[in-house]
Amino acid sequence: MLISALLIAVATLVATNYATLFVRSYLRRRDLLDHPTGRSSHQIPTLRGGGLAIVPVIMIAWALIAWDPTGWAGREAVPGMEWLLLATAGIAGISWLDDLKNISQLIRLAVHAAAIAMILILVPMPGPIFQGLLPPVLDKLAAGALMLWFVNLFNFMDGIDGISVVESLTIVMGVFAVFLFADIGEAIVLLSLAIGCSTAMFLRWNWHPAQIFLGDIGSVPLGFLLGWILLLLAAHGHWAAAIILPAYYFADATITLLRRMAKGEAFWRAHRQHFYQRAAAAGLTHAKVSGRIAVAGGVLVLLAGTATAGWSLISLAGATVVVAALLFNLSR
Repeated sequence: MLISALLIAVATLVATNYATLFVRSYLRRRDLLDHPTGRSSHQIPTLRGGGLAIVPVIMIAWALIAWDPTGWAGREAVPGMEWLLLATAGIAGISWLDDLKNISQLIRLAVHAAAIAMILILVPMPGPIFQGLLPPVLDKLAAGALMLWFVNLFNFMDGIDGISVVESLTIVMGVFAVFLFADIGEAIVLLSLAIGCSTAMFLRWNWHPAQIFLGDIGSVPLGFLLGWILLLLAAHGHWAAAIILPAYYFADATITLLRRMAKGEAFWRAHRQHFYQRAAAAGLTHAKVSGRIAVAGGVLVLLAGTATAGWSLISLAGATVVVAALLFNLSR
């Protein structure tokens, strides 16, 4: 597996580097800029659509890892990968159209829901996602609802430089931490590695001050692929790690949504009320906000490992404390 991992790491790093250079040039020619508005956290027009570079690279890497046509990785094929990639392509397509000309929210949600339904029906899982607590049909429905929310909150949370790359790397490193203590198969590790290397290279241009944003074409497919990885962790029996790793994103997005609903606001519209946005508006640089989230993410990775080692409840309690402390810190 080590040789496979090195090949994947080098290939995705190099491919993302050159793909981003090409996409930056393309976006400049098309003048595709994200202009600051009253709801934005950036001050100058910035290229939008960096996902055009990383999403195809990740998809190609996943196809090669899964199908392994030449036996170079020494593994059996990952069943159902063709459906997962088809669903990802559909989500990427509608997201790119939304970047270009603001597609109706209902149409986007319908495409997201259809893609999620496709993979939950057609892509095999190693076991029930909710550990047999729900009947099979309800297990799929509940998993689908959670993933639909995760895909959209991942997009909502992509509002300052580097934040979604930091969250992606937290989840990816968490998968490695789980792998140290449990047999989850090498495929999920290699798939996560492809995301980690691609997003890490993209961070070169996305860290503050960002030269290019992910755009919906980046944040929505990333949320989709990472959401599937989290469901896969849960289906392997590591439900605590699957809860711990995205805990900050879930908490910030969900609390903010509930707060806006309680105030009777149009919660579906863009805003600047997330905890991280308020911290940036109060004077912290994007780098400092994303840096604090990265530090908390590192602790969550460690807790995902301890949860897998048999300390689930203690690790969940620790994650709750970490996320609450981060939210409190950002709100100040």
